[in-house]
Amino acid sequence: MIIKTTSYPRAALIGNPSDGYFGKTIAFTYANFQADITLYPTDELRILPGQRDVSRYGSIASLNEDVNHFGYYGGVRLIKAAIRKFYLWCEEQDKSLHNRNFTIRYHSSIPLHLGMAGSSAIITATMRALMEFYSVEIPQPLMANLILSVETEELGLGAGLQDRVAQVYQGVTFMDFDKTHMEARGYGTYEPLKLPGDILFYIAYKRDNSESSEVVHNDLRYRYEKGDEDVVRAMTRFGEISLEFRKALSEGNYESVHRLMDDNFNLRRSIMNISRENLAMVEAARSAGASAKFTGSGGAIIGSCPNEKTLEKLKETLNGRGIDLFLPRIV
Repeated sequence: MIIKTTSYPRAALIGNPSDGYFGKTIAFTYANFQADITLYPTDELRILPGQRDVSRYGSIASLNEDVNHFGYYGGVRLIKAAIRKFYLWCEEQDKSLHNRNFTIRYHSSIPLHLGMAGSSAIITATMRALMEFYSVEIPQPLMANLILSVETEELGLGAGLQDRVAQVYQGVTFMDFDKTHMEARGYGTYEPLKLPGDILFYIAYKRDNSESSEVVHNDLRYRYEKGDEDVVRAMTRFGEISLEFRKALSEGNYESVHRLMDDNFNLRRSIMNISRENLAMVEAARSAGASAKFTGSGGAIIGSCPNEKTLEKLKETLNGRGIDLFLPRIV
């Protein structure tokens, strides 16, 4: 028995970063990249290293390049933490697991540190493989919570539910993290949506424009918990923008869709420091007539184009700055 599971990157379409602050967001997963897990029975439990976990280099310069690209932490720690959390959850739920062992390995084509939720994609695919191997069912909202706990509790990373909900549900999802619901049951209200086929959304990224999501989230969390009025006010507004955006989509009001995506980024900029490189990418996209905001913590942007002519101008503008652009294939 060989188990193969897949999870996809996430693009925050609107409302980010309010998911960890009782806000509202819309996000989708897309199949231009993916994280894959392969799991099969073996005598011992083994986690095989992937490309991110290499520790043999041809030179000291190669080591430096590897750290620049992958950082100091690879994918093995994500899988190890996911397995442990899965085991603890099953114990808490009195779900007995068989005693057969397995070997697990991963591969991911999702660009790193660009706000595409590549780490949670590996964890999500791992959870799916474990559920199949042990014949354990985890309800979708609880599975999203469990995946988040891998990063926040096991690995000490700052994160919110949006990425995990999007990757568990897949497709386009509206998420309402209303405080009453979150405190009463531990998860929000999640609603699948469909995007109109005639609206042009793009995603663009530059690999050397990465920003650490941990730093972004941790600083914002500190300010929010201290009652920073600007941050609290912005989180409320992010939720309002999401509701306005959903209404604009349903009415085919693409002018409002375009404006609200710009408003989302402008609001983010008012409460957070944006690196010069990432700001330049947003401004370049807007100069071509497209809207632009971050897909996540930085490094990649998402926006809309009013027509094909603007899309062609956008491609020319961004490619001339070494920025890759693609049209997302929504899963």
